[in-house]
Amino acid sequence: MGRSEAVKKRAEQRMRLDGNRSIINNPYLYLGPYALLFFLFIMLPILSAIALGLTDFNSFQRPGFVGTRNFVYMFTQDDVFMQYVLPNTLKFAVIVGPIGFILAFLLAYLLAQISSKPRTILALLIYSPSMTSAVAMQVIWTTIFSGNQSGYLNAFLLQRGWIVEPLQWLQDPQYLFTIMVVVSLWNSMGIGFLAMLAGMLNINPEMYEAAYIDGMSNRFQEITRITIPSMKPQMLFGAVMAILETFQMGAIGVELSGANPTPQYSGQLMINHIDDYGFMRYEMGYAAALAVLLLLFIYLTSRFVWRLFGEEAEVE
Repeated sequence: MGRSEAVKKRAEQRMRLDGNRSIINNPYLYLGPYALLFFLFIMLPILSAIALGLTDFNSFQRPGFVGTRNFVYMFTQDDVFMQYVLPNTLKFAVIVGPIGFILAFLLAYLLAQISSKPRTILALLIYSPSMTSAVAMQVIWTTIFSGNQSGYLNAFLLQRGWIVEPLQWLQDPQYLFTIMVVVSLWNSMGIGFLAMLAGMLNINPEMYEAAYIDGMSNRFQEITRITIPSMKPQMLFGAVMAILETFQMGAIGVELSGANPTPQYSGQLMINHIDDYGFMRYEMGYAAALAVLLLLFIYLTSRFVWRLFGEEAEVE
């Protein structure tokens, strides 16, 4: 009798252990926290923006459903958006995104050719602008491009007689967009640059040696046939980060010029247009529609980059 009770207890303990083990091995237990956070901080804001984009909402009264009226207004009646904001945004993205990505790759490639100690120092110097706060960046560049004689660039040009009076670099529509591009490129060597540098340093040097033995003759072949194919994941990450950073740099025109909208809309990007309608005019419905369009731009460019650098099996 005592033996049967002991066997029964052991069987019950084994069943409890098996039950606990099945709970611990349940993948949904580990997926649940991530899925919850993803829904709360990614999906819910996106769905809320889409829903608000279909309403007339001024932040004080209850939203009223208007369907696609905000999107129709965006492309048919918002002259500032069609004449300035959309062309500026696309031009800014086409210039800053690819050039910043290519610069990050070239700098990472050059740093990978030198020894560890100077490489670490130079990598930190190149990466440090991306860690600069918006306030510090504004102070630095507004001092350089100040519109009076104390501005570094004006003082330099005046001393050499190249100009006869100070230029209003940040208030003149002729110069503002170009300065925005320069500052954005200076600030674009962020985490994507470090990822590409790490990818290059992880390439097996024996691959280069074997390639030169097999007939590879120059550095261009080295880059196109070994370096780039060996670090496609890092390049994909760097490209996606370049896209996100480019579309998020819209505030730079307002920070430099000190006004929203920027002078004659010369530096007005979609981020500025969203801020203008959402937080100055309190037209949250229309601002949400603009945000949805910006999200669509980011998604489409990210898909293009994924097609370019992603693995073929993953793309399919």
